[in-house]
Amino acid sequence: MRNYFSRIVLMLGNVVTGLSILGPAGMLADLARGLHVGIHDTGLLVTYGAIVLCIGSPVMAWLTTRVDRRVLLVATLATLAAGQAASALTSNYYVILLLRIGMLAIGAIYTPQAAATVALIVHDRERPSAIAFVFLGWSIAIAGGLPLVTLIATHFGWQAVYGTLAAIAAIVAALLFVVLPQGLQGHPLSPQSFVTIAHSKRILLILLVTLLQTSGQFTVFIYLAPLLHALTGAGPAVAGGFFAFYGVVGLVGNVVASGIVTKFGTQKTLALFMASTLLGLTLWSVGAGWLVAMGAGIFFWAFGFAAINSMQQARLVAAAPDLASASVALNTSVLYVGQAIGSAIGGLLFAHEYFHLVGYVGAGFVALACALLAAAWETSKRRQS
Repeated sequence: MRNYFSRIVLMLGNVVTGLSILGPAGMLADLARGLHVGIHDTGLLVTYGAIVLCIGSPVMAWLTTRVDRRVLLVATLATLAAGQAASALTSNYYVILLLRIGMLAIGAIYTPQAAATVALIVHDRERPSAIAFVFLGWSIAIAGGLPLVTLIATHFGWQAVYGTLAAIAAIVAALLFVVLPQGLQGHPLSPQSFVTIAHSKRILLILLVTLLQTSGQFTVFIYLAPLLHALTGAGPAVAGGFFAFYGVVGLVGNVVASGIVTKFGTQKTLALFMASTLLGLTLWSVGAGWLVAMGAGIFFWAFGFAAINSMQQARLVAAAPDLASASVALNTSVLYVGQAIGSAIGGLLFAHEYFHLVGYVGAGFVALACALLAAAWETSKRRQS
């Protein structure tokens, strides 16, 4: 029973982490006005944060390899709470940026180590579904969190958003301290662990798929609200509705993935949901300017969003269980690199008013990821024959 509650609270920690990372996307316009900067500059809060995250994830995995998992994860959420609280007390763009860099340097620990931790408390057969469940937190952050961010920012101001996120992070940190077992230790890591990973073609291909598909999705996602306004004239209410729709569908997709992965395996399950995301981004791009078509695109895109990342983490754990802490941390790092690349490209295109092109560029990245997965699949079959 305690392990069951541990899974739930580990998942809630991903809600906190997801909102800490993606929160600015739900209030770009309000932040820009409050900090007296442009939309592109506000978007860079995500870009710079992602750069810090991509460096911090593997480095912190190595530095904290011998730290009790409960102490590590609770301290991480407490740091996020402190960073959000401090952000609520200032209105200076550069102070917000520095606070964000500081808290996310520590926050980089949470998602990969939560996945590695849940793998320690479940049986081998349950690992893929348990990891997928813990990653549901990101879907919930988007489904309920980002619309809430948009609502609070619109009616109470962006500083109220930071205060709310700080309180949520503190509550989840306290819950995690209560339910997570003491004495959980991951497999010891050393620089040699990362060298071993660097020589594994299988792991490197998995990481490259993560990089490409994440770059594609975040080219569009970070600028979803301003793109909707630019292409259709839609306001904050519609943007909040789209965020909620995206997150709910992503949540459903991850639940479906958790249910079918044992039967079909991670690779087939991944292929299904990546194809769905590619279809969704293509529909968004072709139907840009037509709200119904863009909504249909969001459905198929979101259906694959969280499931893809869950299956990628499960593939890494299966590929090298003893290196799971390092490989999942690297996957998270690469995911954040993709966020940085995508948000930077999307911001550049948005700044130059290439609104229609944003979707096509995002779909192109995901198409490359699908092609790479197919090529690796064919190579695997040739090796087996």
